[in-house]
Amino acid sequence: MSDPLADVVSLLKPVPSISKLVSGGGRWIVERSNMGSPFYCAMVEGSCWMTISGRAPIRLTEGDFVLVPAIFDFSMSSLDPPAGIARPNPLEVSPGVFRLGDPDTPAEVQALVGHCAFASKDKELLVSLLPEVIHVHGADRLTALVKMINDETRSNRAARDMVLGRLLDVLLIEALRSTAETSATPGLLRGLTDPQLGDALTQIHAHPDHPHSVVALAKTAAMSRSTFYDRFRREIGAAPMEYVTSWRMALAKDMLMRRDAPIADIARRVGYGSASAFSVAFARHVGTPPGAFAAIPG
Repeated sequence: MSDPLADVVSLLKPVPSISKLVSGGGRWIVERSNMGSPFYCAMVEGSCWMTISGRAPIRLTEGDFVLVPAIFDFSMSSLDPPAGIARPNPLEVSPGVFRLGDPDTPAEVQALVGHCAFASKDKELLVSLLPEVIHVHGADRLTALVKMINDETRSNRAARDMVLGRLLDVLLIEALRSTAETSATPGLLRGLTDPQLGDALTQIHAHPDHPHSVVALAKTAAMSRSTFYDRFRREIGAAPMEYVTSWRMALAKDMLMRRDAPIADIARRVGYGSASAFSVAFARHVGTPPGAFAAIPG
């Protein structure tokens, strides 16, 4: 059977970008804006504040891990941040190692910080299924993975990019399942923690070619049609058939990008009886016919 969480991470196609070791001493603050790339941080030592635009500050302490799948404006600062002074860029003291605050002050904070990118052409949809912020306490396994990513980034070993890609896949999955029980944001994780909705989600992901309906999915979830519809929409953040269509189109986009099958075969794999019916649905959902989408350079 399909694993919906693994499916989403696989389609996101995480690509390594930046990995660095950051230390800070004294009073310091660093701000970033228009950072559209996913951000993660593992606290190795000490404590600091992380403030994401529009959200309350998060106190990060030793052993914590934080992941923000989509981020634009945020700041990180010492527990006693400076006020009304210039905010200098971090000082790179050696390749991939940065210092914040007064370089003559003993380091009180040490963190492994990274950015990545999602290569999927449907990343907005896929990211919308995930929590807005993931914060895990006592994240030994996640910290170990971030250390491996940082080490691999610094290396020039064979198959480096492949290893980094696999490590990012594991990091995302480990972070997401670490927070599954406490996720407050409607989306895939909240749906998967509900055993009945989880059965329906697994059915959707395992069999995108099936003629899904609200009635059939409600039966899989052992609920009445109305109860299933309301709970699915509340927990996932989308109506059942809206989710089915979005997932089918995400799969179709991936297959079209890889150019690994004729359009008629792709149509059948994602639940359409003919290439023409699929083309109409795809153009309505995506805004361009599948043939034209496949011709867009990756």
